[in-house]
Amino acid sequence: MEEKLMSKRKPSFPINERLNNYLSRYNRNTKIPVFYEDLLRFSGSIVVYDKDEEDTLWVRCYYPEFERQEIDDSLKRIYTILHSDGSDDTLEYLAVDAIDYCTFGNSKPFRIKVRNILNDVFTYFYVKKADASRVYGLELEHLLSPDRITFLLHKDTLIEAHIAGIPGDVFIENHLPNLPNWEKTQIAKQFVKFNERCTVRLLGDMRSYNYVVIPTHDFDHVQYQIRAIDFDQQCFEGKFKVYRPQFFKENYKMVKLVSERLQVSSIEQYRKEERSLLAKRMINTQGRFKRLIKCMSNDHVSTRENVNQLRTELFNFTKDIKFKRASTMGQILRTALDFVKRNYEDVNMRRLLE
Repeated sequence: MEEKLMSKRKPSFPINERLNNYLSRYNRNTKIPVFYEDLLRFSGSIVVYDKDEEDTLWVRCYYPEFERQEIDDSLKRIYTILHSDGSDDTLEYLAVDAIDYCTFGNSKPFRIKVRNILNDVFTYFYVKKADASRVYGLELEHLLSPDRITFLLHKDTLIEAHIAGIPGDVFIENHLPNLPNWEKTQIAKQFVKFNERCTVRLLGDMRSYNYVVIPTHDFDHVQYQIRAIDFDQQCFEGKFKVYRPQFFKENYKMVKLVSERLQVSSIEQYRKEERSLLAKRMINTQGRFKRLIKCMSNDHVSTRENVNQLRTELFNFTKDIKFKRASTMGQILRTALDFVKRNYEDVNMRRLLE
């Protein structure tokens, strides 16, 4: 029987005053003209299908005529706050083409499609119920990954910019089999690095539909990158395997690709590269990173049972006694990241002394 990695649905955790002050300090907090609860007042909906007539698990929402104009104006203002300076100058050139709602998963987000009426170029953003663990996940991604994250918070409403890319499950099924061997090797390398990054920073539930693959054309070839798009499971589960994408059955083909295309020595090299990059990012963002970890260390974003289980499993995995003393998920994460940073600095010091 297959091991069940995930527990029951994760509860939502409130944004406390310390985290709220941190977000204000770094301009993540702002006033917005519409809240998550306002969008829940839709009067009807229809199922959204993809180009192959498959159910996308999203429904398109409809609102009473007397409310729709006000909602559209408010969403356009949010778009300008998220992507520009928040002024009214461009509002007349924007249109809200769709408001979609998804009941699948924990966050139950609204997906807003905004179009520039001058050229029909469109983009998306998401309106979600604010959750502390998700906010920590977004901010950690911003600080510790190769990518920047755009999001805003006001009270209990979270606004996230869209992360473009090919959904991992779609890429594995429709694109991966047709790639030349060189590109498959590159994908294998990127999955190893992605797996290591999620493991070290304790970002869980990276099943194939929770990340995207981004192809970038570079001269005569294509470069690939793998990015997380769901940060709901930041430091919640007690099982260490949940934070290692390699153990999800949805990623089996990626894991198989790694074993086929990479030697053990190459896998270890890429893991070491990613840990070194994480350590460098911690050092480069030292002030902000320390403030975030301090907030998280004093916050509660999981259950006591999960905290006890994860610190025990990490102690057994690393033999670092400091995990035994951690009493919150934030303290566990700080210990894990300190472990990576300390090893990086020790190696650098030895190299300088040689």
